Amino acid sequence: MPSLWDSFADLRVQIDDYAVQRRELEVSSTFTRVTSTVVLHGGGETGSGEDVTYTTGDHEDFPAHEMLAGTWSLHEFSARLDELNLWQSPPQMEASADYRRWAFESAALDLALRQAGRSFAEQAGRPYRPVRFVASTRADVAPYRELDPDLEFKLDVEETWDAEKMAMLAATDRVRVLDFKAYYRGTSVDLAPDAELYRSVARAFPEAVLEDPSLDGDCGEALQDAVDRISFDAPIHAWSDVGKLPISPRWLNIKPSRFGTLRRLLECIEECESAGITMYGGGQFELGPGRVQIQRLASVFYADGPNDVAPSVYNEGPPTPGMPRSPLPPPDGEGF
Repeated sequence: MPSLWDSFADLRVQIDDYAVQRRELEVSSTFTRVTSTVVLHGGGETGSGEDVTYTTGDHEDFPAHEMLAGTWSLHEFSARLDELNLWQSPPQMEASADYRRWAFESAALDLALRQAGRSFAEQAGRPYRPVRFVASTRADVAPYRELDPDLEFKLDVEETWDAEKMAMLAATDRVRVLDFKAYYRGTSVDLAPDAELYRSVARAFPEAVLEDPSLDGDCGEALQDAVDRISFDAPIHAWSDVGKLPISPRWLNIKPSRFGTLRRLLECIEECESAGITMYGGGQFELGPGRVQIQRLASVFYADGPNDVAPSVYNEGPPTPGMPRSPLPPPDGEGF
């Protein structure tokens, strides 16, 4: 039986040239989000993919003159990218190498599908479905709930959370995923592993998915009764990484940019399906086409999960009337 990757590997793409677009969003006085979009042109069509690298300096001197022109299968195009160095100097964060690679791979996928007159779902041989999404925020959830009492949430656990705070959030019965971010290093959202905090969170939210906790020592013991709802995100860049985890997970957060290549992404999705691992989509604060692309992936492969793929308006500022509600309707149109 052909694999998911087999369904895409021979898809042809004609590339004439490409351009790079920079996007910026001032999130706060101390943080401006920057992403770069690769726009491939060919055969009267365009295909786009987004580099979600978080360190602003790494978007300077983005490669804009690589030799990509020609007609390739997606397999051949990916092999061509293997030959290129897409960085003038090493990225500040190791994961960024995969983020940039994904920008080129997803742009080629988008262009190939448009040139073939097909949607991503058609090429995968599966239907698009309505997408359940959660809102990911570090702000007060009350204003969101005033506008939409049914809205579900994915929240970053914070060291300042006390029993009162957790009880207030738990009482909403809307928190679906809690992120411990134990695998982040040197970011503004790092959370040092804390067994007592882990234990308190697990008890306060007895049904929520617990993402990226440390399972070393006392932390692992604190979550021993919650193993069936532990999920992983940051350590996963290929299916082989799942085998390196301290447990066999029953949940996995799928962020395509972390995988770098379409092949690694599709292989992991297929292995998760075979192993009975429940997947849900994750976002990377995309400012451009990457946001729609993670919604389309969710629509095809894990539409019913607590997907962190809310429309971009949820990232752009405080909640406002008229924001889209979950679920999103099935997408339409060609491309990715």
